Amino acid sequence: MHWSSDPTSFAPLHPTACVEPAERQTVRVLMLAHAMVHTYELSIPLFVSIWLVQFDAIALGAMTLAVTPASVGAVVTGGYALFGLGAVPGGWLTDRIGPRTVIIGCLVGMGVSFLLLAVAPGIPAIAVALLCWGAAASVYHPAGLTLISTTITDRGRGFAYHGIGGNIGIGIGPLVTALLLLVVDWSTVAVVLALPAFLVALITTRVDVGGRSVGSAGGLRALIGTGRSLFAGSFALVFIIVICSGLYYRGVLTFLPEILATSSHIRGLSPIPAETVAPERFVYAGLLLVGVLGQYLGGRLTDQLPVERGLQIAFGAMVTIALGFAVALRLGGGWVLLAGGVLGVVLFFIQPLTQATVAEFTPPSARGVSYGFTYLGVFGVGATGGLLAGVVLTTASVPALFGVLAVLAVGGLGLAVLLDAVGVRPV
Repeated sequence: MHWSSDPTSFAPLHPTACVEPAERQTVRVLMLAHAMVHTYELSIPLFVSIWLVQFDAIALGAMTLAVTPASVGAVVTGGYALFGLGAVPGGWLTDRIGPRTVIIGCLVGMGVSFLLLAVAPGIPAIAVALLCWGAAASVYHPAGLTLISTTITDRGRGFAYHGIGGNIGIGIGPLVTALLLLVVDWSTVAVVLALPAFLVALITTRVDVGGRSVGSAGGLRALIGTGRSLFAGSFALVFIIVICSGLYYRGVLTFLPEILATSSHIRGLSPIPAETVAPERFVYAGLLLVGVLGQYLGGRLTDQLPVERGLQIAFGAMVTIALGFAVALRLGGGWVLLAGGVLGVVLFFIQPLTQATVAEFTPPSARGVSYGFTYLGVFGVGATGGLLAGVVLTTASVPALFGVLAVLAVGGLGLAVLLDAVGVRPV
């Protein structure tokens, strides 16, 4: 299938196959669902900056913890960790009952979780709500990416459009959240954000997205056997690569609104008092929305270069912007906005590349499980990037955090070079 170069259009350039309308319908539905997943994921850091101010302590029975970036980072890491840890059983479930059912359950679960978040009276209850959200959201990526890799003819473009849907949620979700926070409290915002998930779930029940289960997945023993087979090959190296990507991603984004809030240069950009407008929230949302361009460019690159070479380019860019963003925060003004835009592009440029890499180095029969393990690495192990960021910010400084992120990207670059040298694709 040939997609239009216009990212807003799904009209094929050469409408030759009768299955193409079904493919476009599948991509559209997945874009909506993906947008919802990341709307929730990236709205949470905006709440983090509020929780750091609103709550003074975390009561844990006889023990009380101070509210610091490290402690709140640990709480948020729990939800984000389940976002990844649940991906492996989510992949198995996808192969067993089909991706459509899994996606509907994911959407309903996320909506319920944000309703729980809205009524949370303190940090412990917030932690429970975030854990519920992480468990529900975790099953989406194995299901959605399995649909693309098995039903979409032009896979690289399919990954790119799917990623664009996610980035629309990533950009618009935080933007809507920031706008709502101007007029209502964060609990009310959580209720408003919960409602669209139920609507998208209803839409998903009414369309045929294909990708039905053929009952190929077995029990726990089959899952373990598939996992052993995957990690005996080049997928083991791919798994470590996606962990590096996930640590960098979560390490950047978890406290980015708070980092921007502490920059006098950012707060000075608004003619309205910063306490009223909180311009850092809109800078944060803007750089995430710019990530749409990164997704598109990364998807196009998967069709032009071997995925290993694309990964090398992506990690090299991640090293550069980590060091450059720390410098831009010191320079202030337009430099922060420019560096933020580049950061948004770079953060999401790598995602279609990692997704295509998994497809290249795993057999189709284990695709659901392989994407499950992938997002275990990206969002499960990668969630500790938020904890790492909180500890570095509590004990060191913002420049130190970006230095750590640069080291992570250097590690990913080295591993991508190694994959290029020794990686073996399944026959």
